[in-house]
Amino acid sequence: MIILRSVLFNIVFYINLILQMVVMTPFYFLAPRKTAWFVPKNWARSNHWLFRVIVGTTFEIEGLENIPEGGYIFAPKHQSFWDVYALLPWLSDPFFILKRELVWIPLFGWYVLKQRMVPVDRGARGKVMAAVMQRAKDEMNTGRQLIIYPEGTRRPPGAPPEYKYGIARLYRDLTVPVVPVVMHPGLFWPRRKFLRYPGHFKVRILPPIEPGLDPDVFLKTLTDRMESASDALLVETVKNNPHVPLPPTAAQRLKELRAQA
Repeated sequence: MIILRSVLFNIVFYINLILQMVVMTPFYFLAPRKTAWFVPKNWARSNHWLFRVIVGTTFEIEGLENIPEGGYIFAPKHQSFWDVYALLPWLSDPFFILKRELVWIPLFGWYVLKQRMVPVDRGARGKVMAAVMQRAKDEMNTGRQLIIYPEGTRRPPGAPPEYKYGIARLYRDLTVPVVPVVMHPGLFWPRRKFLRYPGHFKVRILPPIEPGLDPDVFLKTLTDRMESASDALLVETVKNNPHVPLPPTAAQRLKELRAQA
């Protein structure tokens, strides 16, 4: 049943993406930019419904009261394609710094440009990166929220931390709070696999780290807080979902945590 449900979900997921993108295109491009956010946020909500109805996976969010007003950096764990879109409905006007090749994709790239995302050539240096930072500052000054994954790419649950220094530079230069977020959707929607597993998990939004720390101190603070909260949530999630198969990284981390306890 898991295989059948996974196949069905994957098919319906991409059909839903294409249909909503095509059908809602006139509204999206004619509406004011902020109003147009209704389209991707509605797509995210419909995916939550599909995940629940077809696969049997649900989630809840803790710590919404920790989200500050105005501009801030939203820094979630990144384990799955799920967390790329899932929290959009709870953010008022987010934006990404993303690789420029994404804006070349027909229709999708136009959607990205409409929302004033910040494209970047990952191999660029010097003046190009300074221009990217200035774009990010300009967007942040209008009260938007920058979504950035501190580890840079998807990591399996329980994997050793690999936090990149880029978020420390952004923290220093943008002088806004950073909101850490931990979760383990990778147990239910594993990266690079088509299987989807039923169950229930939590998204935990931690108190923001206020601006003003030395970048090195900030990065250590962020890493310590996120990894401690992530370990606790991993134990809780596995306990509440004993049927979910564990990737080797999660099994090893749980073994280490039990030994420490």
